[in-house]
Amino acid sequence: MAIASAAPLMAMNGALKMATNSQSYLEVQDNSIPKPQQLIVISPSGVQKERMVEEDMYVLSAPLATSYPHKPPKYSDCAPLFLKVQLNHHYRDATVKLNQFGLDWTTTTHGPIHNCNGTLSSTRNVKMSAKAGALASNGNIEPLRRCIVLDIEGTTTPISFVTDVLFPYARDNVGRHLDATYDSAETQEDIKLLRAQVQEDLENDVAGAVPIPSNDAGKEKVIAALVKNVEAMIKADRKITALKELQGHIWQTGFKNNELEGVVFDDVPEALERWAASGIKVYIYSSGSRLAQRLLFGYTNYGDLRKYLCGFFDTTVGNKKETKSYHEITASLGVDHPSEILFVTDVYQEAIAAKPAGLEVIISVRPGNGPLPDNHGFRTVESFSEI
Repeated sequence: MAIASAAPLMAMNGALKMATNSQSYLEVQDNSIPKPQQLIVISPSGVQKERMVEEDMYVLSAPLATSYPHKPPKYSDCAPLFLKVQLNHHYRDATVKLNQFGLDWTTTTHGPIHNCNGTLSSTRNVKMSAKAGALASNGNIEPLRRCIVLDIEGTTTPISFVTDVLFPYARDNVGRHLDATYDSAETQEDIKLLRAQVQEDLENDVAGAVPIPSNDAGKEKVIAALVKNVEAMIKADRKITALKELQGHIWQTGFKNNELEGVVFDDVPEALERWAASGIKVYIYSSGSRLAQRLLFGYTNYGDLRKYLCGFFDTTVGNKKETKSYHEITASLGVDHPSEILFVTDVYQEAIAAKPAGLEVIISVRPGNGPLPDNHGFRTVESFSEI
């Protein structure tokens, strides 16, 4: 028999509840708990700890009275491993919290973090976001911020890169891409989505929409009609799934052939790394497909930044200018309250949609972005170093 160091019992509200982590075991040995009140769990030798069920565990009070010829129980052979895990957990937790408050955990004095040139780090600004809350200059704790959701165009990436590089590349390569991949399941699915969208556009008299012939008309005629519709959609900068899916597949070829390279503002990589180190999860929400988002951040002028990102949302979750879309994102992220999510966008209408859903909203002001209404009521930033 071995004392199960991974499964102590704790008394809570008069009921005994099972704790299944090594931290609880080590802390229950604290001398502040009188020994007569301590409880231990004993498990049979040879039972894998990760497969134990209630029937495998025996509750006993401590200390255990033993007399010859009975042997006293021994600690689990895994105890050193559990102890090491706990110590590492406390060490990591302490270093993260020091870092969140702008203190250097690498020194014995834990003074303010400095840059290489000796100046105070600008990454620890007056307001510091942290998983445990943010400490403002007035000493108040700001609302908990566990997740940051970022727009791309005009927020992480210049609008000009999208309009002058990505869109023209997709437009100029629609025909070539469809011709080369026409029989693939992926392209056939893209064509199916485009047919449905074009049919809806024709019914609503959308400018630029032209009928797409059936497959019986031949590959060339189908592609020609698709190209005309896609060009009109790109020209109108339509935020529709059918277009975005096809664009993503076209851009995939460009990025992998080194014909395209993603562009982000200079402050973006440092901010992503800093937020990740603080325990904040970062997501992307863009009208571009999730594939396109992964490509942009996977092939940037600063290398692959996807290691700092926890997920991607596109228009399949909803239109960015509709409040219900942000309710969907909140439900997906699993936060206790939507105010724990910060949404950063350059589009005023998107900010207006996110606010009623309870999200914290900041508007990004970047070179080339459109003007904002007077007295819009939102906090603005020109760089992620301000967040």
